[in-house]
Amino acid sequence: MTTIPAPRTRAAGPGRRTSRGNWELYGWMFMRASGVVLLVLIFGHLFVNLVAGDGISAIDFGFVAGKWASPFWQVWDLLMLWLAMIHGTNGVRTIINDYAERDSTRMVLKMALYVSFVVVVLLGTLVIFTFDPCPAGSPADLLPSFCTA
Repeated sequence: MTTIPAPRTRAAGPGRRTSRGNWELYGWMFMRASGVVLLVLIFGHLFVNLVAGDGISAIDFGFVAGKWASPFWQVWDLLMLWLAMIHGTNGVRTIINDYAERDSTRMVLKMALYVSFVVVVLLGTLVIFTFDPCPAGSPADLLPSFCTA
């Protein structure tokens, strides 16, 4: 007598990968958690920059230089950059998987996505941690007024 598996039993076969299901589950959970953290980071960023200060007119080179002089704001902006990029890249990866019909098209689109992710994250991280508003040896007339003090 043959037994019929229960309707929700996963099919076993040579091409079946069980780890992909877990990967997609972790991606789904990450999107929810990172979305909540991003809301806190972004609204905190907007509040400090626009509401607590003097508004949009006060945001200039000196404001950013003063903020990035603090390791707290460097880490805040770094977390915002990294989480936003990972969150967005995961979302676009899902869209590519859903809508790209050919495997070669899917591969090219995802490679372009991953390369752009790496470039933006590396350059953004580099800017946050190497930003120097008063570089040594620069002519005084080219430096902002707060550098001469």
